[in-house]
Amino acid sequence: MYQHLLQSLSRLHPRAWDFIRLTRFERPIGIYLLLWPTLTALWIAGDGSPSLKNVLIFTLGVALMRAAGCAINDYADREFDGHVARTQDRPLATGRISPKEALLTAAILTGISFILVLMTNGTTVFWAFGAVLLAACYPFMKRYTFYPQVFLGAAYSWGIFMAFTAEQGSVPAAVIILYLANLLWTIAYDTYYAIADLEDDLKIGVKSTAVAFGKSVRSIIFTLQILMLLLLSWAGQLFELSDAFYWGLFAALICYLWELWHTRGNHPQRCFEAFLHNHWAGLCIFLGSVVATL
Repeated sequence: MYQHLLQSLSRLHPRAWDFIRLTRFERPIGIYLLLWPTLTALWIAGDGSPSLKNVLIFTLGVALMRAAGCAINDYADREFDGHVARTQDRPLATGRISPKEALLTAAILTGISFILVLMTNGTTVFWAFGAVLLAACYPFMKRYTFYPQVFLGAAYSWGIFMAFTAEQGSVPAAVIILYLANLLWTIAYDTYYAIADLEDDLKIGVKSTAVAFGKSVRSIIFTLQILMLLLLSWAGQLFELSDAFYWGLFAALICYLWELWHTRGNHPQRCFEAFLHNHWAGLCIFLGSVVATL
């Protein structure tokens, strides 16, 4: 149904599909990976009853900011994407969208997202500037460091702080544990994503944790996932969540074990499938937090 809707929208203008692909709305996996931890934080912050207004604001804001981030990412990678098999047909790499149009698209989406944030409170608006800064910086990090996934994790986890400021007006110290847990999770799943492009990245000199971790990459990914679960267990104690939260963590552990088994041999396609599979781990943790705060 979702794909059918996008196809219908693409018929409204001959270039609509190019902009849908630029913003990756046809591939919602990035929205899910950003949405589940943000909603988890919102439910914990709201003690099981977050305001409907905030749920709508953060859900829509996540979708828009992820789309803006994709546009900025393609602008930053416009010289690289044409040399990578998986990305060589992206609209910016092929010239169907110009660099100026990509930046304008990102600016418009960010502007709409900021309007949504203005509907919360002053503290959340203040924290929103950090989100924009991280989203703008991350795509360029792969030129300078083998750890761009750390910057992605920082950006993808920022909504956790904003969820608490929107619901409570402040950021309790325990929220840092949630933030660090999600940062580690993001590094883990985006490293699976980077393995899919590893061969091409090595040829053109793009840096990533997949390159830095070398032959130990899968073991390090699994270690990061376990550390993430341990941190979330600690956060569950600090926020006095019920056993349902820990059952959600256990379900996520099953997901991570499957990914470790599925990616044996470091086959690029299997690693990409493991990246996609993290959506289910995030969903399990979110559902656990919902039941735990009933």
